[in-house]
Amino acid sequence: MYRTKVAIFGEIYIPLRMKKIIAERETALLEYLYEIFADKSKTTVKSYLSHRQISVNGCATTQFDFPVKKGDTIEFSSERTKESFRHPQLRIVYEDDYLIVINKREGLLSIATDKQPLRTAFSILSDYLKRDNPAARIFVLHRLDRETSGLMMFAKDQNIKQQMQRDWSEVVVERKYYAVVEGVVEKEQERISTYLTESKALIVYATTRENGKIANTDYRVLKRSATNTLLELKLETGRKNQIRCHLNYINHPIIGDKKYGAKTNPIGRVALHAGSLSFIHPVTGSQLDFSTPIPREFTEMF
Repeated sequence: MYRTKVAIFGEIYIPLRMKKIIAERETALLEYLYEIFADKSKTTVKSYLSHRQISVNGCATTQFDFPVKKGDTIEFSSERTKESFRHPQLRIVYEDDYLIVINKREGLLSIATDKQPLRTAFSILSDYLKRDNPAARIFVLHRLDRETSGLMMFAKDQNIKQQMQRDWSEVVVERKYYAVVEGVVEKEQERISTYLTESKALIVYATTRENGKIANTDYRVLKRSATNTLLELKLETGRKNQIRCHLNYINHPIIGDKKYGAKTNPIGRVALHAGSLSFIHPVTGSQLDFSTPIPREFTEMF
């Protein structure tokens, strides 16, 4: 099994004569491409990273600063990919014949509800796939709350969906979130462990072992100000509203999250972002690591 860090940004055009290169040293991908295409302008080389024709260790990438390591295989396709996907509320981070990983903006539902049957991540991706294949289908593997931004993935095949959901705890290696909370969190790191259940009002809360399901959230302090704390959080379990409930449980609700105890909303949104997702590919067996930056509006508070 090999492990590949996968980028967030896009695609590439490369001359037919270029096929495969084994990296001889560590460098950023764009710097390597500048050397390979020394006869091209930097603008042209950057444009190659917008048509999804370069892959590192078998995974397409468009991230300029993708970390190339000695021994990595950089492959070039002589053909441009299909028409690029563009949507203001989500970006496709990775796509193959079996899976799609996206970076979702806050405010976009993962799937339809009675009140919002359209304009969801599911419907947007479904329409995108049906442009090339009217029979194409997409399947939800997990969800992000409407108020949460960041990484989530979908399956293109029902068997893949069933396989991944059945083996979820083994398949998903790591999920990492970032949150800005109210107050100054004193402990540098801690595990929050409770049993959770949901009320008739659809609010998740801590309860007894007999009445709930176990939920474990690990946090680590990244930055503090006089009034707020930036946290990195890792999920061992994936209960509905788990992070939001747990942070309210320790009296440090996420800013903007009125449903779970917040009294302030300085950036006009719930400050929760799914920043990292690592999992074992169900077909290739390789570990794929995806990451997105902490939103600027989070870091500008510190």
